[in-house]
Amino acid sequence: MSAIRVAILSIAALTGSVLALGAAAAPAKPTLWSANMSITPIGAHLVGNPNAKVRMVEYFSYTCSHCAEFSKLGDLPLKAQYIDKGLVLFEYRNLVRDPVDMTAALLARCGTVGAFSGNHRAIFAAQPVWLDKVIKASDAQKTSWYQGTTSQRARKIAADTGLFAVMQKRGYTAAALNACLDSEVAQAEITGMTNIALNADRVRGTPAFFINGREAGVTAWPAVKTKLDAALKGS
Repeated sequence: MSAIRVAILSIAALTGSVLALGAAAAPAKPTLWSANMSITPIGAHLVGNPNAKVRMVEYFSYTCSHCAEFSKLGDLPLKAQYIDKGLVLFEYRNLVRDPVDMTAALLARCGTVGAFSGNHRAIFAAQPVWLDKVIKASDAQKTSWYQGTTSQRARKIAADTGLFAVMQKRGYTAAALNACLDSEVAQAEITGMTNIALNADRVRGTPAFFINGREAGVTAWPAVKTKLDAALKGS
């Protein structure tokens, strides 16, 4: 074997060793806890580290403008700064105020468990558009929203307000969305969470936040963040 060939093989072997060492030394990617989502026994969506120091519950209504504002300002920093880092375990709970709210809540639960957060944000992001249609709906339309079964009402509302279209843009078929609206299990879970909010936790408005079992008494993201930071420090 020539001296040149020996030199080339030696360099290749050395390079391979360095690459292997670099691969072995590369730090593992941190766990993004927002990917860990489950459903609680009452039907609420739970996201984050089960062993997080802070557990936070939000009661929200899709027809609530303050809830939409919290979603707009707080959802992403809450995810990036607290949930993904394993500091906060977050629970979404419905407090339904009207048939329109129930319709949106049923649609948000479409798809896999992991799809909920995206559905939730999309419905709130589009709230100005579909809520405007609620306001401008005719008397005949509004009357029909209170007639029939929960499923029948929800189908009318979803079509009249554009909520159906919001979810179709997320890739859901009409058949899948109708199945979500018809789910008696989901309807019962949402109603149950509403009853817990009103009767057990004494919630009188949305959004309402509970941090480690205590009502935070604030609704805007900056104030909620301050409460979270204090809880993480143990105060």
